[in-house]
Amino acid sequence: MNNVLLLTDKLIIGGAEMYFCKLENHLQDNNMTFYSAAATGELYKHIQHKQQFIPLSVKNHAANLKLLSKQVLLKQIDVIHANSLRMLLYSIAIKKLTRRKIKLVYTKHNVTILEKKLPSLFKRVLNEHVEQIIAISNFEKENLLHLGVNEALIRTIYNGVDVEHFSFKQIQPKQAFNVGILARLSKEKNHELFLKIVNELKEVPNVMFYIAGDGPEREFVEEVIKDLKLQHKVMLLGNASNPYEFICNMDVLLLTSIREVFPMVVLEAMAAGTPMMSVDVGGIKEAIVDHETGILIPHHSEREFAKQIQSLQEDEDLRLRLGSKARQKVEESFSLSRMIHSTLKTYQ
Repeated sequence: MNNVLLLTDKLIIGGAEMYFCKLENHLQDNNMTFYSAAATGELYKHIQHKQQFIPLSVKNHAANLKLLSKQVLLKQIDVIHANSLRMLLYSIAIKKLTRRKIKLVYTKHNVTILEKKLPSLFKRVLNEHVEQIIAISNFEKENLLHLGVNEALIRTIYNGVDVEHFSFKQIQPKQAFNVGILARLSKEKNHELFLKIVNELKEVPNVMFYIAGDGPEREFVEEVIKDLKLQHKVMLLGNASNPYEFICNMDVLLLTSIREVFPMVVLEAMAAGTPMMSVDVGGIKEAIVDHETGILIPHHSEREFAKQIQSLQEDEDLRLRLGSKARQKVEESFSLSRMIHSTLKTYQ
């Protein structure tokens, strides 16, 4: 019998946090018991097994380590699955404090400050303390290998989308052609480029733009909309309470990020049958095959995005074909059940 503890920082809206919630909701094995721990936030409502959940402090790390060490001993934890670098460092400390033989699993979702500033130390931490590293794309696996991380430790397990919840929905004709972005309003998501695309198409009739998400860049986004006089063309919706509904209401979803590893929103749009148009960053090309399962833009070019949006607007057959092929690709390679099955294997 293995007792597994899932760790993440805080239950705020984000791709890594939704991944954590999916594991908490769906991990199931007759020979394993699962516990989870995080600082609470808006995603706490998605935690299904609240009796197995350990609430943490946002800032009091000493108290968190004390609480988790006590719980690790009490619940006889055999595996800790860390969902961030901070939680991995917690796990290493807990292992030392409890002197318990614990298998450490680490899912790497994004570029960390440690690997950017002190890559040799980052490599040492992974090689010396982690038994299994989950890379969420082959792109990320290659990055880890380039840093000198032991290949035997790394396993690619793609993010999985719930294909029943994000069911395929054939795009229906609408009065306007709706172009959307679903992302946290933060610098790396590059909403500035999205608004430059809107500006390129502001004189084109029957094309409307929608921004779903919130975050620290909201004020900046509002200022750019005002400066470029785009109030008639773009709507700022705030956090999407129902991401699936938002995706289905779009005729195309854009991803304009400066950097990514393998964003969940790409798979969710593909599953729903909404064409995805993304800049070619990170591991996105592992899901989007250009003009087959979506549209890849080679550079952060508002003109190229605008050109491809107009082409898509004019070609209904292409929109339908992209949506259908994308759904097929998700079912074959990126289903939630596949992700859960592969993750369970890493705990054994």
